[in-house]
Amino acid sequence: MKQVILITGASSGFGALAARALARAGHTVYASMRETAGRNARQVEAARRHAEEHGVDLRTIELDIASEASCEAAVEQIVAAHGRLDVIVHNAGHMAFGPAEAFTPEQFAQFYDTNVLGAQRVNRAALPVLRRQGRGLLVWVSSSSARGGTPPYLAPYFAAKAAMDALAVSYAGELARWGIETSIIVPGAFTQGTNHFVHAGKPADAARAAEYDGGPYAGLPEQALQGLASLEPADADAGEVAEAIVRVVDAPFGRRPFRVHVDPTQDGAEIVNGMADRVRAELLRRIGLEDLLHPRCRAA
Repeated sequence: MKQVILITGASSGFGALAARALARAGHTVYASMRETAGRNARQVEAARRHAEEHGVDLRTIELDIASEASCEAAVEQIVAAHGRLDVIVHNAGHMAFGPAEAFTPEQFAQFYDTNVLGAQRVNRAALPVLRRQGRGLLVWVSSSSARGGTPPYLAPYFAAKAAMDALAVSYAGELARWGIETSIIVPGAFTQGTNHFVHAGKPADAARAAEYDGGPYAGLPEQALQGLASLEPADADAGEVAEAIVRVVDAPFGRRPFRVHVDPTQDGAEIVNGMADRVRAELLRRIGLEDLLHPRCRAA
């Protein structure tokens, strides 16, 4: 069935790829981003051309996940146009690279705001609509870094993504009785095909970072990035993440997977997540809340 879908952080990377893939699959897709009339104007035009060339329903919409008012306005605009909103894809995120000590506490807060609080703002704007409908889907784009093998120098991003993953798991149980499903997509390290590493944030305390670069950790950034790239198969395609999202959205209600890994480097997250998800399921059974593991159909 054709779905009305909102994707956050869809100006580039996984978000832009998923927006195009979902539109080609026949859905109405709102690729959201901030500054649609400013720095992202080219991305807006690229999405418009893609929609025209492929005959798909791909639209862009102004949405700044740092602003509650912006989140509410975007959701209201979509619902006004369609009378409903079916799927939220929480994709917005920002990466950082550098020694953890050299990032200021304010920078850590900014990464947490982007990767975690942004999703909370969107949820608070959209979930009342989905709950009234008695049906919906939240797709969370997590990261294998939340539980897989993790190289150094990515601490602010890794910590924020781990928090986002934990938030997604908690929401899953709290929304199941409302008829809202949860699927968590877990990409591994794609060093090409996205702008994550290219646009990664840098430590504000350059002097502190220089102490690492000139000390016993000299050369580590190059070694870490080259090591990650060496684990990535030559045919690794970031578009596989977008296709995984399409398969989740297109799956029947009640049969969507709770978690899907797309990890060309095989960093171990699938093993650890598998155990953690089984432990969660077993605890819910033991305390009599097994029904929270599966969404309850409430739509008429």
